[in-house]
Amino acid sequence: MYIYVPDKVAAKPAVIVALHPCGGNAQQWYGGTRLPSYADKNGFILIYAGTPNMNNCWDVQSTGSLTHGQGGDALGIVSMVNYTLNKYSGDASKVFVMGSSSGAMMTNVMAGSYPDVFEAGAAYSGTAHACFAGAPSATPMSPNQTCAQGLTHTPEQWGNFVRNSYPGYTGRRPRMMIAHGLADTLVRPQCAREALKQWSNVLGVTLTKTSSGVPSSAYSQEIYGDGTKLQGFFGTGVGHTAPVNEDLMLKFFGLIA
Repeated sequence: MYIYVPDKVAAKPAVIVALHPCGGNAQQWYGGTRLPSYADKNGFILIYAGTPNMNNCWDVQSTGSLTHGQGGDALGIVSMVNYTLNKYSGDASKVFVMGSSSGAMMTNVMAGSYPDVFEAGAAYSGTAHACFAGAPSATPMSPNQTCAQGLTHTPEQWGNFVRNSYPGYTGRRPRMMIAHGLADTLVRPQCAREALKQWSNVLGVTLTKTSSGVPSSAYSQEIYGDGTKLQGFFGTGVGHTAPVNEDLMLKFFGLIA
């Protein structure tokens, strides 16, 4: 666990967990986005979690990570959140998670396994929650690439994976932003489609609007419901991984105007 605490911390600061891609680490991901500069301006705290396992790829396939309170990398990350909230008097209603590639896969896992912890998530070039369930590992070298190649389920089936990760939970669910490049050959664009199907089912919203040129000319934006709970972004000519748009993400989180 690495943590970035700005010089001027807000009263009851928000907390963002930032999850690195496969082969990366916390230090690399600190420099992978402009989030530290936004933390300086807005007073929120950044947690940079790191995993040394599976070529530095997150545990998105184990029963532990995919079950609330049962362990795996997921529970380790939640422990980091609880530590940070306690140490810095953070706002438990403003905890967010974001990541790229394997970190995006883990973002979906965190939102699915710990809906009581996270207000919202943003996944860049990831896969749906439980897409890798039961696989021996979740790396590009893993013999089972069914998930990353675009494993399909119905929205209800995907939604059940989330609901079954925390049986009996009836509270609010994290709002989600899903971004993916249409030229991604490592984690196929269909993976984002499946994640959107999943969260559409879980959040009870359907696709209402598609806009081209948002947030830039290469992208199209998909709005579900009124757009406050679920949005998708697809980039033409964008490979692996889709770059993080900090302004867009932090506005969706509600941390900047």
